[in-house]
Amino acid sequence: MSLTATSTPSRLAAMADATPDDRNRVVDLLRGAAILVVVLGHWLMAAVYVDNGGDLHRGDLLGMALWTHPLTWVLQVMPVFFLVGGYANAISWRAASSRGTTYGGWLRTRLRRLVIPVLPLMVFWTILAPAAHALGADTATLNIASRASLVPTWFLAAYVVVVSLAPLTLKLWDRFGWWSIGGGLAAGALVDYVSISTDQLLVGFLNYAIVWGTVHQLGYAWRDGALAGTGRRLLLAAVGLAGLLALVHYGPYGVSMVGVSGHGVNNSYPTRITLGFLGLMQAGVVLALEPALARLVARRRVWMTTIFVNARIMTIYLWHLTALGIVVAISMSLGGAGLGLEPNTAGWWAFRPAWFGILALATALLVVVLGRFEQPARDDRPAPHLLLPVLAMVTICAGLGLMAALGIATKDGTLRWYLPLIPILAMVVFGVVRVPLGRFARS
Repeated sequence: MSLTATSTPSRLAAMADATPDDRNRVVDLLRGAAILVVVLGHWLMAAVYVDNGGDLHRGDLLGMALWTHPLTWVLQVMPVFFLVGGYANAISWRAASSRGTTYGGWLRTRLRRLVIPVLPLMVFWTILAPAAHALGADTATLNIASRASLVPTWFLAAYVVVVSLAPLTLKLWDRFGWWSIGGGLAAGALVDYVSISTDQLLVGFLNYAIVWGTVHQLGYAWRDGALAGTGRRLLLAAVGLAGLLALVHYGPYGVSMVGVSGHGVNNSYPTRITLGFLGLMQAGVVLALEPALARLVARRRVWMTTIFVNARIMTIYLWHLTALGIVVAISMSLGGAGLGLEPNTAGWWAFRPAWFGILALATALLVVVLGRFEQPARDDRPAPHLLLPVLAMVTICAGLGLMAALGIATKDGTLRWYLPLIPILAMVVFGVVRVPLGRFARS
């Protein structure tokens, strides 16, 4: 799907009419819908407000409103994104293999699609953080701002790792079928047991690959027809729900599937086995709805909207929290206009639709300017040795993870201005992009 900044409804209509009959449009619908739910969820949970003294605070809505915790079983939709990723990556790798494309060539292509849109965000923070610090912004504020804005890069890093492992996990699925998914869940549970019982948080980070990789395999099952029939899909949802209920009731895990302190083991930092069972539940539910969703997305306007969102999905995802930061900065320059309502009050909730509209407009403006980076020019270079894209993937994900976890600045005055350069240098040094990046497609 290719769009330009000047795309018109007629262009979208032409693309909709050119869609092959055998394309599963539900995959695109679920991908786009999942990202939009994530965006709205982030905007809601980042309960930013200004107190009577004019000081800016970031409230924790999950900590303030405990009734929202069960809602995260529906609104924490990253499992759906990994589900559709598995479906799409199974098609991608099998097609590449049939053409004789090597793993190195395939992975370089996937990195270009997923990581090139990140580079403008890295350049933005490479320039903004030192400039803001030089103009007097304290590092504590920069720490909060950068960590909040770069949250999307954390899950992107996890997704890139899972994608890089797709040929291996697909081979496991082809050979062992559902046993590979069961084994993944068992391995994830074992990692949690060791991590939690020994209080070793770092051990738990293995589940970013294991748990999300297992949910990714559900996409293989969907693609290969192993989840055909409403009965099987509802059974999968029931197994996921039963597992979740058991883990939350009898285990140490919190009810919220989004991280919140003080209410049991954090389920998302690092990823816990609970999110694996959430993936089973959500996959079963959305796939049980597939016939109805297929009828919905067959409507021309719905499909045109789906095409547009998917064509700019990375830009929307990567920049939606930076858009929030820009809006907050403008508000603070105007004396905190629009931020004076305390979170979780009647007035604050009533203002949410307008708040979402303001943030959507800010994000849309960024998408217009930066969306072109989702359409890198065709790369006709010979396939690289597999070591190069693998090293690029490891370095990129390490850099993105460090930035999301630590922020670009520390509270004690240190500026980590160099962190955003890591993904940029990795893409160049390991040959994923050329210097200069080249022209981007405009059609």
